[in-house]
Amino acid sequence: MKKKKLAGVFLSLMLTAGLMAGCKGGAQNTGSSGDGGGDTIKIGANLELSGGVASYGQSIAEGLELAFEEINKEGINGKELELVKVDNKSEAAEATNGAIKLISQDQVSAIVGAATSTNTLAQVQVAQDNKVPLITPTGTNPTITNKDGKVNDFVFRTCFIDPFQGTVAAKFALDELKVKSAAVLIDTASDYSKGLASAFKKSFEENGGKIVAEEAYVAKDTDFRATLTRIKSANPQFIFLPGYYEEVGLIVKQARELGINVPIMGGDGWDSPTLVEIAGKEALNNTFITNHYSANDPDSKIQEFVKAFKAKYNKTPDGFAALGYDTAYFLADAIKRAGDADPEKIKEALAQTKDLALVSGVLTLDKKHDPVKSATILEYKNGEQQFKTKVNP
Repeated sequence: MKKKKLAGVFLSLMLTAGLMAGCKGGAQNTGSSGDGGGDTIKIGANLELSGGVASYGQSIAEGLELAFEEINKEGINGKELELVKVDNKSEAAEATNGAIKLISQDQVSAIVGAATSTNTLAQVQVAQDNKVPLITPTGTNPTITNKDGKVNDFVFRTCFIDPFQGTVAAKFALDELKVKSAAVLIDTASDYSKGLASAFKKSFEENGGKIVAEEAYVAKDTDFRATLTRIKSANPQFIFLPGYYEEVGLIVKQARELGINVPIMGGDGWDSPTLVEIAGKEALNNTFITNHYSANDPDSKIQEFVKAFKAKYNKTPDGFAALGYDTAYFLADAIKRAGDADPEKIKEALAQTKDLALVSGVLTLDKKHDPVKSATILEYKNGEQQFKTKVNP
């Protein structure tokens, strides 16, 4: 049995190496350029369609599908977009394998995804090596697009980055909620959580706030009472909790049960209908998040999107759906300007994007391939997200 297992691992590694070698250079070397036989342009979607953060990937996929339907009514340069989806199962290794498949087998012209920073980072080298654009709608870790001062030239994002989100949260806590002390609770297994926490702490302390407690947990934990009891003993006026909805829901619920009633705030990782199911409506009162948009924002472009999304799916779109939708239009605009489906031309067009009006704001990319756009603050009231304010960069 042991020899069989070792042989299986060796075979898997050999297959992966073969795929990497076979797809070197991406779709532009296949002769098809991801054009699906000439009538369509294949776009990959490497998303968390199952697993721990499936809500995110499913919402992005719904936003993409709605946008593709709209875009294909007129087409792009005489062609239609074809969405090719793979499920990375909310795992980094699966995200890497998914990127390899989309490039080598499906010969896509670009990849959208993943939803999380960790699963996006797992694809970056594949995209770079094979010269195929990778766009994450919601991966906020700065190193996705820019590492050690060097831009990953084939990697882009539609969302703002962790430092901005963490800084906005700190500013809101100090200026709007008027708190002076805070506790921070971090998921140590998450690049996203650590990035937001770092930015929050830096900004909060630089502007006169005091961090009185800093605690950690790991994804898949379910009992946070001991950690929350330590936080309670530090008597913070505010808790910053940058994490994903499965753990966040339990943490908020248990915090309220322990009598911790101070404001709790997180980032866009909270944005899932499942959060309300886990935490309960009442427990979420006096909690806030930074997000990319609000379905309650009266902006006409937002309300048109919400109406179309509700008509197709019979539900209100969350921030992940909005960014999936925006990413489709971001990519379609670049393909149109590029003139064809060649990945390198698409990459150049993406990098030159300026003043593109989208649901989540007007998008202009900076030199690091990061959008310059505003953030939205939402408050939970009786289980519903309420638009609070917008914060400009």
